[in-house]
Amino acid sequence: MAAKRFAACFLRLVLISLLVAYSFSLPLNWRSLYLIKKVNREGPYIGLITVFPPEETAFFQIGAFKPNQKHPFVDLSGRRFLVGKIHDKKVVYVRCGVGMMNAAAATQQMLDLFDILGIVHFGIAGNANNSLSIGDVTIPQQFSHTGIWDWLNSNRSLNYDEASLDFKRYNVPRGDNLLGHIGFRYEQFFSEYGKANTARPLFWANTTRQWLQVAANLKGIKLNQCLNSSVCLPQKPQLVVGLRGSTANIFVDNAAYRDCLFQTF
Repeated sequence: MAAKRFAACFLRLVLISLLVAYSFSLPLNWRSLYLIKKVNREGPYIGLITVFPPEETAFFQIGAFKPNQKHPFVDLSGRRFLVGKIHDKKVVYVRCGVGMMNAAAATQQMLDLFDILGIVHFGIAGNANNSLSIGDVTIPQQFSHTGIWDWLNSNRSLNYDEASLDFKRYNVPRGDNLLGHIGFRYEQFFSEYGKANTARPLFWANTTRQWLQVAANLKGIKLNQCLNSSVCLPQKPQLVVGLRGSTANIFVDNAAYRDCLFQTF
């Protein structure tokens, strides 16, 4: 009997040892999902997303973000999701990477895996509106995707109601241009409130009304005019809520194209 009990105990120890060894050899995503389950028990969270290192550096230099002591981060699919607080608000932060595909993937990961109340994308932006200046902060009420264009050859006629751009108009001296012209195409939008497998055309995507109300409460907030004693903006920066924004995989450092976007859309 003693030998049987010893054998049973020995077998249990072997099984426990194998399970422990196996747990340390689990793929990272399984361990990450285990951590996410623990993190979500302390949720819900506000999701925060920036794009590239300079934005992230500026964010952390403020010193407002305080990491969670037990579960400070979760690594998933090559991204590090940081868990913590800003003042009394629980947040999950990630740097998504440049490009709309990265932004969409990181946003979807955050929504699918974490207990999220809502997401705030923040960072630098180009400006097509002359009423804004460097240092101003804007929270748009609508966003459009202005990066979907059909690029046509110079012999094909343009029949686009929303927007078109003919490159030969910008030739100096005037004349034909082998670049041809482009016509704008709407985003195809799929929604859980729509018919399955059926997209509808979308131009303006609306910011949630509740989030705009939160943003409206920030009006009048004092923004820093100076980075330090020697670097200051020429005028006090302002917070503007309710404008329209656009996004694309095209980074616009061209006044003519910015004017085209602003005047057309």
